[in-house]
Formats: sequence, structure tokens, C-alpha cells
Amino acid sequence: MVQQSTFDFLKKLKKNNNKEWFDTNRKLYDAAKKDLLENVEGIIENISKWDKRYAVLDPKKCIFRINRDIRFAADKSPYKSNMGAWFDAKGKNSSGPGYYLHIQPGDSFLAGGIYMPMPPELKAIRQEIDYNLKEYESILKNKDFKKYFGEMGGEKLKTTPKEYDKDNPAIEHLKHKSFVVMHKITDAEMTNKDFLKYVDKVFKAMVPMNNFLARAVGNE
Repeated sequence: MVQQSTFDFLKKLKKNNNKEWFDTNRKLYDAAKKDLLENVEGIIENISKWDKRYAVLDPKKCIFRINRDIRFAADKSPYKSNMGAWFDAKGKNSSGPGYYLHIQPGDSFLAGGIYMPMPPELKAIRQEIDYNLKEYESILKNKDFKKYFGEMGGEKLKTTPKEYDKDNPAIEHLKHKSFVVMHKITDAEMTNKDFLKYVDKVFKAMVPMNNFLARAVGNE
């Protein structure tokens, strides 16, 4: 489970988002990072029970840096007010689907899929959906998928993709620019002793979708 102290640190960081405060309170960050790593280790251990490829993941390489990239940002706050980790059997830089943990006071969530795929991967996913529409829709209609995610999320085109006819039966699916799902989770659920079991249930509900996407982009 995530420690309450991690949420407390993120709340304080949001109010004091500057290097001087961060350096002075480095011990708080180190404790929160340790907490994140321990949960990431537990998540990897659980995923590995049903997908052995994940057993080789290095927890330290799954987490995202707390520092923000402010080079082109109007907001020059140096730190994120959240912590997160990405789980992909082929590493953080893979073009394939994965699972995501986001820790942020009052706005935490679990997510997965492929966010904003590059043109070749986007084309491949749309083609896979077009060729295997019944299979894809059966995944989206699965009771566990509907229970945790409702429907496929992500930004959509307002017009028809140029490669497809507007009357294509899969057209609403093909308009997606991202293929992601999200499940909101409360602070109380994250600090519960059964948190890792809960994460495992949610991530398992993504497996058919991620397998479909991985096949589409050749990332199985």
C-alpha cells in the first residue's frame, strides 16, 4: 500500500514547489520515493505471476522522475506534484502497450494502453481494429473491462481518418488518436492494505486490450 506520508509529502510539495524547499526536505522525498519503489516491486511481482516477461523489469527504471521538463513550459515549477510508474515488458521506451500507476492526492488513477502512438503504430492499430472488429468490440464489452474502465478513453478525431470510409462499421473506434483506459482510485483505497491486490485486479482487466494492441504494433 501507499503510505500516508507519501501523500503528505506531495501535498507539501505542491504548496512549496521550489528547489530551496525541496533540498531542505530531501528526506521526505527520499522516503516517498522508497515507498513508491516498494509498491512498484510488489506490482511487478504480481504481474509476473500471469506474465513472466515482466519479471525482468527493474523497478527503478519503471518510475518517472519528479523533476518537470520546464524548457518550453509556461509554468516553471521545477517539480511534479505527483509520482508515477510505467510497466512495459519491453521497457519504458517501448512503442507497445503497458500499465501505469499515478499517485496524486485526490487524483490518483490506474491506466494502460498506448498513449498517442506514432503514425506507423497508429495506422497498424486502426488496421487491426478494422480487420478484427468483432474481437475488438468483445474486449470493450467484457464485464471486467466495463466495470473498471467504462469505455476506451483518449482523444479522438472530429473527422474520419483519411484511409477509411465514413460508413465503415468500426469508424468510431478508428477515430481514436490514443488507445488508453483509466480507473480512478481514492487516497483511502491506495493506503489500504489490499492496495496491491486491487491494482492487480484492475491491471488484469486490461490484459485482453493490451494483448490486442501489442499484436497490432508487433510488440508481443
